[in-house]
Parts: sequence; C-alpha cells; structure tokens
Amino acid sequence: MIILFSLNYNTFAETMKDLPYHHLPNGMFRNPEGSPRIEDFGFNWSFKVFNEEKKKIKINIPPDHVIDKKKVLENLNKYKNDDYVAWIGHATFLIKLGDTTIITDPVFSKNMGPWIFGPKRYVDPAVDLNEIPEVNLFLLTHNHYDHLDYKTIKKFPYKKADVLAPLRLGRYFTKNKFEKVKEMNWYDQTVINDLKITFVPAVHWSKRSLTDTNKTLWGSFLIEYKNKKIFFACDTGYGNIYKELGKKYGPVDLTFINIGAYNFYPMSPRKDKSIYHANPEEALNIGQDLKSKKVLGMHWGTAVLSLEDPFEPSIRFKNATNMYGYHRDDAIIFKIGEVRKLEDLL
Repeated sequence: MIILFSLNYNTFAETMKDLPYHHLPNGMFRNPEGSPRIEDFGFNWSFKVFNEEKKKIKINIPPDHVIDKKKVLENLNKYKNDDYVAWIGHATFLIKLGDTTIITDPVFSKNMGPWIFGPKRYVDPAVDLNEIPEVNLFLLTHNHYDHLDYKTIKKFPYKKADVLAPLRLGRYFTKNKFEKVKEMNWYDQTVINDLKITFVPAVHWSKRSLTDTNKTLWGSFLIEYKNKKIFFACDTGYGNIYKELGKKYGPVDLTFINIGAYNFYPMSPRKDKSIYHANPEEALNIGQDLKSKKVLGMHWGTAVLSLEDPFEPSIRFKNATNMYGYHRDDAIIFKIGEVRKLEDLL
C-alpha cells in the first residue's frame, strides 16, 4: 500500500508539474493563481431567497435606454464602411474592424437559460438575428446561458464565420455546421485577416448543467488592430491577474468590461460584492490595471441577473471615474442599439 501510494503521489506530482496552473488533473479548470475563491467568501445560493428578493426590484426603463430599431438599422448601414461598435444588448456587440465584423457572445433569445427557463430579458435585442450585417468572426467567452445561447448558434446566419471559443466549447459550433472553429487555451494567439487575437485569463467559472462545473474554460479576448488594442472581457471579478495582463499587454486603448450582476445580498455576506462579477468600481480598477485608456461598461440593462437596481451600474460607473484616474468621458456607456465609430470612441 505504501508503494502504491508513493507511485500514485509521484504520478500526480508529475502531472501537476506538466500542467498549466489553471488546468487540474481531473480535467477541470480553475482561476489564475491568487484569485479570490468562493470558498473563502461565504456564499450561500438559494433560489427561494433570490426569487423573493428579485420580486422587490422595480424595472423602470429610462426612455432613452433603447434606440428605435429603424434608426439602428439605418446607422449600421450608414457606418458599414467604417470601423464601429454597436451594442445589441448585454454582452452582445458588433465590432467592425477593417474587413472583419465581429460578434461577441450573441444572445438573441427571449430568456437567458435552458429552454423557456432562466431570466427573461426586459429589453429586446437592438435588431433581430436575421437583420445583423455579415459577421466574419464569432467570439465566445464562456458557456453561461447569458453568453452561450444555443438557439442563436443553431440559427446563426453566417456559418462561414471564424469561431474562437474556450477549450471544450467548439462542439456547440461544429455540430451546427460552422466551418472554421478554433478552441483556445489561455495565452493562445491567432491571426484572422488583419487582427491578432490573444485569449487571456479571467476570474470567473463555467457551468451549464448539474455535472459540468468548470469542465470548460472561460476567458477574455485581446484584439490588436492597426496599433490599437481592444480588450473584450469575459464576465469577471477583480483579481491580481489584471495587473499581470497590464504589464504584459498594456496599455490597452479600449476595454469592454462587465459592470452589472454584482449584488447577491443576503445570500452573499457583502452587499454589492461578487467574486465573479465586478461591480462598477472594480470594473474601473480592472481598466486601471490593464492601463486602459477608455473603459466601456457592458453586461447590464438587459435582464435581471442579480439584486441591484437594473440601472444603477451605469450611474455608479460614471460617478467613480475620478477614483481610478479616469475622466468621466473615459467611462463609456452605450444605449442599446447605439452605433459609434471607433475613432470617436478612442
């Protein structure tokens, strides 16, 4: 028994030595070394408590939060020869860079969960799926239902687009007849047209069922284009990794970052604090660590995923700018359906 234990321990040690830190020998993944851990935070999830608290939330959509679809379609056509950014809702953007039109984490379903379950959006996508311009590059950050929408993947009109997805998520695309699918590990790089894209760590997790927790990877995309750097963040909490990424890749010109879904009190021991979703102040802190010149807030104003006021994130994001070395205009907030030329943003 002693010999067997010794052999097994040595094999385990050799396996761990050969694996990157975020790969575990059981096939699961974990966050970068030194990241906050849910075990240390004291989080007690309860559907009952969440639903009771959620009923108290009033959804008062500001009249200027959403741009009329007709105007959105006009602007997409107007800027079709320019580099632009358009917010479709939540974490779904169209980003046109040269000859490449990117879509990020596209979710066009009415609810963000399996089948008819999960949070229902209170704001529709800015345009319908069949109305989007031709997409050349599909970026997926992780497998949560509000980012990986299987119905959207199945019905996606541009199956010839390049797909970049975290490890073990390619199957959602290959079985739906996408032609060019690349799975990426952290720090993998690829070139598509005139874009250089690096897949980098985030402080998050993955799960779509009762048995697949952290069995697929998650991460963010750094896009380099014409001497500009655009960082599209996976859902993320704050962690030391962002100082490391800032040293390695900064300065960044524009960072897309989640600013909503951070309050789970009283299930969480602290109000407005989540391990895996940055609050607006932490989002600016991440931007500061990345040496990002501009920070664009996303992952808010679309569906109720947590217990803060749905329209609080954008206000806090703007109000906290000076604390993190930004001018108020450096913290960018879009209206759903807004289309802006990249040069105006930068």
